[in-house]
Amino acid sequence: MRRTIFINQPRYSTFFVGSLTTHFFGLFICCILCHFSGLAQYYFKGEVVNQSQKGLPFVQLHVLSTNQFYYTGSSGAFGFPSRFKQDSVTVSLDGYEEVTVLFDATSYFTIQLLPSSKRKIKKQTGLLSIIKNKAEEDNPLLFETGETYSKIVEHEETETAKFPNISFSLNIDKASYSNIRRFIQSNSIVPNHAVRIEEMLNYFPQKEKYIPPGGIFHFESQLTPSPWNEERRLLFMQLQTKKTNFDFLPPSHLIILVDVSGSMDMPNRLPLLKTAFRMLVNNLRECDTLSILSYGGGVMVELPRTPGYEKEKIYKAIENLSPGGETPGESALNFAYEYAKNNFVKDGLNRIILATDGDFNVGKYTEQALMELVSAKKEMGIFLTCLGVGVGNYKDSKLEVMAKKGNGNFAYIDNVKEGEKILVNELMQTLYVVAHNASANVEFDSSSVKYYRLIGYENPVMNENQQERILEGGEIGTGHTVTAVFEIETKPGLTDSSQLLGTMELAYQLTDTGAVQKEKYYCWNNYKPFPSLDSNYVFLAAVAEFGMLLRNAKYLKNSSWDHLKKQTAHLLTATDFWKKEMGELVLKAADIYEPEKKKKKKRRKLLQQDS
Repeated sequence: MRRTIFINQPRYSTFFVGSLTTHFFGLFICCILCHFSGLAQYYFKGEVVNQSQKGLPFVQLHVLSTNQFYYTGSSGAFGFPSRFKQDSVTVSLDGYEEVTVLFDATSYFTIQLLPSSKRKIKKQTGLLSIIKNKAEEDNPLLFETGETYSKIVEHEETETAKFPNISFSLNIDKASYSNIRRFIQSNSIVPNHAVRIEEMLNYFPQKEKYIPPGGIFHFESQLTPSPWNEERRLLFMQLQTKKTNFDFLPPSHLIILVDVSGSMDMPNRLPLLKTAFRMLVNNLRECDTLSILSYGGGVMVELPRTPGYEKEKIYKAIENLSPGGETPGESALNFAYEYAKNNFVKDGLNRIILATDGDFNVGKYTEQALMELVSAKKEMGIFLTCLGVGVGNYKDSKLEVMAKKGNGNFAYIDNVKEGEKILVNELMQTLYVVAHNASANVEFDSSSVKYYRLIGYENPVMNENQQERILEGGEIGTGHTVTAVFEIETKPGLTDSSQLLGTMELAYQLTDTGAVQKEKYYCWNNYKPFPSLDSNYVFLAAVAEFGMLLRNAKYLKNSSWDHLKKQTAHLLTATDFWKKEMGELVLKAADIYEPEKKKKKKRRKLLQQDS
């Protein structure tokens, strides 16, 4: 029997389907699989066409009973197995009206899609920074080894007289630093595009600053010489949010969405996450609730919404997580958002915590597709935190774009200590947002500043026109500090402390009302020589230099690994664990990155001294 369908209904959304000429082969394979698995007994087949009866390729078919996804082939034909003789399937393609069809295994379906009457909204690429009226270069996504990182381009020096304004997103992502640490501790070179200097600067805990009652932010700036270029100066800008008492925060519903696919079956993946989740459970209050969803082959509810005081029940669910199967990331995300919507806590925090190596291999898995999926869901008032793990097939680029588009944040867990830092010590910063869509616009005074260059906050470069690009603000958590460092050239004779270097205008949305707020701060010529600088700024300068050396940045005039080792030697005896660790990482990185000729020369010198 042949049926032609013309039905218009709502949308859902990925996986397989061949052309018409391959249907019989596909049916043969499916029958074999059904014989052994006992899972599928029927086969749906047909084609999707337009008004001219021409086949439409890459049409999505969403099987509603199983939440599985398929595509039409190049001729518009489809065929896929089913456990049911009849099933509802949503058929969709960009630019066409969606249809929901009741499929019957006894019929061959011809489904005609009609052009959509809705005006298509042009997609825009969110940026980390924009220099007003200055064009950007184009470059594709970069792949390094088995891991993926979005390609970024170092900021150039900009002439203030021509382009005095630069805007950049304020976000609390910290994944880059712990990922860098993983490479260095494994005696490996760090991929250039894995080094995001703003995430390195924002990784380290900062001293709490005084914020007057009713205020949200503390701002300060500091001017000092550049340690690696005597012709330039460093201008630090720091913004810190007010720390909220954990006991006074509203109740939360956290939905852990954990990848339990086959790729997670390694000690530094699922077992590491289970340890981190147990530490998170220790921090839950009685008013908080937690759910655990898993995906590996399919999507499962491992633990329905459970109060924070039932810790033993939650521990047991975590312990029962085991790896196996494919990685249906798209289905899992769709399911998690729907689950969060159905269990929404009014006037509370609703957040999905996605934990994975990012290796999606079923469903939508390109960066663009995942970006669109998460963007469509974030208006539900549900936040997304992405936790990355793993080595080799770790997909940094996917997790980064999902976190940015999902009103969330992004961290990489390489060891138990990092899990404790993210999910215990910095839980409030990670989960509780005080400012949405936060961005800073810095306008330099051309009478004081000749050139400027922002260190970090580089854009992942896309193949789109500059006119289509927008700045995408970040989410700032309670008690978090955001640091920006500019390398600038000041005008000759700049000695008066009352001279203005520039202004920073902060724009953000209030979490409760969504109202847009703007605050303006001033950066004065408060120059201090490097030796008399506050130790915190000395440390941050070393962090920036560390990142630029790892990236082999072109603006490091007089820097070297020996220079950085001298700058960080005092950290080796620091009482602060994280600063001491960075000092050790610098030594290890220097040994990895130094040319072999230089190493041999040092060894000869040591041998001569011993003799």
